[in-house]
Amino acid sequence: MTATTTAPRPTTEQARPRRNRRSGSWLLRRLPWWIVTLVLLGGVLLWIYPFLWMVSASLKDPLEIFGSGLNLLPDTLLWENYTRAWVDADFSRYMWNTVVVTVVTVALVVIRCAMAGYAIGRYDFAGRKVVVVVLVATLFVPTGYTIIPVVEISQQLGLLNSLTGVILALTGGGHVAMILLYWGYFRQIPKELEESAVVDGAGFFTIFFRIMLPLAMPVTATATLLTFLSTWNAFFLPLVFTFSRPDLRTLSVGMQAFVGENTTDWSGMAAAATLSLLPVVILFVVLQRHFVKGLAGAIKQ
Repeated sequence: MTATTTAPRPTTEQARPRRNRRSGSWLLRRLPWWIVTLVLLGGVLLWIYPFLWMVSASLKDPLEIFGSGLNLLPDTLLWENYTRAWVDADFSRYMWNTVVVTVVTVALVVIRCAMAGYAIGRYDFAGRKVVVVVLVATLFVPTGYTIIPVVEISQQLGLLNSLTGVILALTGGGHVAMILLYWGYFRQIPKELEESAVVDGAGFFTIFFRIMLPLAMPVTATATLLTFLSTWNAFFLPLVFTFSRPDLRTLSVGMQAFVGENTTDWSGMAAAATLSLLPVVILFVVLQRHFVKGLAGAIKQ
């Protein structure tokens, strides 16, 4: 005769935490769909309203900007504000300078951070933990604290007041966040890929550029977007490096062209800001899927 056992039933105290954990999702399911939609729509409008106001102000008269209050519809569409920003304020030159600086900086930063993250994540060398600790510690060092030695070195090298100096100054930072993203992603890849490549006679650079870097495309997209945003919106370093060369200004520094001694061209500034933000919005829309995949893949345990 075989004895049967019955599993003990959970007590009320044991079952209560499970119900509590599900209470939030249960409450959302019980709410009508139109209430959730209205709440989300209100959050979206509140989030994008400053951007919509800027676009609206770029098409208004300077007096109408502050006289119309929160109204987003201009009385008359003044497209000449964009002409004034692009031609008269020389934003076409500032756009070209920003594109050159951003493209070169993104390429150099992504390659350097990818190689650093690959070396730290895949190779067990002496002092690796010390290197990681030092990298993390540099996250707490503000950029302004290092501007003096950067300017001194650039002046001695003859790179001050040049786009090359701006690029090297922006590239020479730690960029620890990107290194840690690559580190977290590369350490999850099976070592059999490298071992089979070594058996076939592949070297370090062949393995990195032909095997590892293509596998890390989601992280590369994330690093590209983050570096693009920080470089495109950089103000302090480009201001210092182009202080005596207005023709080398970037978009963020060029905004000063609309600020005079007695007046400020708010409509022209809004048009210039809209032109400056369009490439950022387009790039984020294109890379948003890879951006999420890169972050999820880097932090996956």
